[in-house]
Amino acid sequence: MKRICILIMLISLNCFAQKTTIYTIGDSTMADKIKPEENPETGWGQVLPLFFNSDVIIYNRAVNGRSTRSFIAEKKWEAVYKVLKPGDYVFIQFGHNDEKIADSTRYTNPHTTYRHNLIQFVKESREKGAIPILFSSIARRNFNENGVLVSSHGEYPLETRLVAQEYKVPFVDLEYYSELLETSYGSEKSKALHLHFEPNEVAYYPEGKSDDTHLSKKGALAIAGLAIEQIKLLNDKSLDKLKKKMKK
Repeated sequence: MKRICILIMLISLNCFAQKTTIYTIGDSTMADKIKPEENPETGWGQVLPLFFNSDVIIYNRAVNGRSTRSFIAEKKWEAVYKVLKPGDYVFIQFGHNDEKIADSTRYTNPHTTYRHNLIQFVKESREKGAIPILFSSIARRNFNENGVLVSSHGEYPLETRLVAQEYKVPFVDLEYYSELLETSYGSEKSKALHLHFEPNEVAYYPEGKSDDTHLSKKGALAIAGLAIEQIKLLNDKSLDKLKKKMKK
């Protein structure tokens, strides 16, 4: 009986050891949403579990409305840092709220504070033996009168890329790939990737909704799919374990 108990314990420990953990940190475009059974808004981090096998555990720590500044100031990063362990992955995507120049609790200069905060996430993840991956912000559906998609993120995506290059961090340019996605749909059809509803079209928005930043479930699935496909293409040995646990 004792031998059986030991065997069961060893099997359980082995199964647990094979699990891979991903922490996602970022803003509302990535975050889980309340009442998902009713709420059409969906974060791309919310649907990530659909792209991995059962050996991956995802803790989505992205929060609506947060910038790198507020995520650190509210100790949300500290809460993640404390539980990181060797071999974990940290998906990092900020920018939308760092741009809010009228809000001193969230705004960051892309070349100073924003850059510094990204470096902090990278260095402190690595201190714990975790593997950071940087993502540029997803594009807004921002077409001009000529049907041209216009970027609204300024130099934040560039600074994310520069930090990734300098610190040799795996980088996915989600702004670029989401721009391609938006333009492939075009000005009108791309509304389906976001939150566009007439009054009483969906119960959650009885007064209707017109939101070109946040994602519908269709949009979230598309963005998460782009993120996963680009990670698969990255030539970085630190991602090998993660790639093996992605669904085909």
